[in-house]
Amino acid sequence: MPSFRTTRRVRHSAADMFDLVADVEKYPLFLPLCTGLKVRSRTQDAQGRDTLTADMTVGYKAVRETFTSRVTLDRPAQEIHVVYIDGPFSRLDNRWSFRDLESSNGRPACEVGFFIDYEFRNRMLGILMGSMFETAFRRFAEAFEARADLVFGRRALAAPSAPPAPSAPPSP
Repeated sequence: MPSFRTTRRVRHSAADMFDLVADVEKYPLFLPLCTGLKVRSRTQDAQGRDTLTADMTVGYKAVRETFTSRVTLDRPAQEIHVVYIDGPFSRLDNRWSFRDLESSNGRPACEVGFFIDYEFRNRMLGILMGSMFETAFRRFAEAFEARADLVFGRRALAAPSAPPAPSAPPSP
């Protein structure tokens, strides 16, 4: 039963990373293999958890598949849970967690946990896609981190900037 787990330390706050992962409509802009994403519905419960139902289309070469999932965005717990509803899988369970870390330089940092457990319904599709999925998940983690750097800036890596050089007086 294929699964993948990773934990990454990133240079952004847990709240920022939660917001970035929760913004599923933007996935086609930066996520490898994601060719489309449509949110069908969105609700919020009394505990402040948003739940959405979404269709995600993934493609690789001539293979294109769409699957539907229910995504629970638990902001108070800083967790995202994805449950499979319909598509090419017989099961899919995906979880994200976000935890702020102490930083020696006073800049934000957090630990992002990602876990996915899945099985394709079609054995041939599983054989075809399964071999590339671990590589794809590693690329997904890198894509989210690069997106965070783009959206929130690389502030945690940047050295204090020097004051701007004085500009030359305008010539007459």
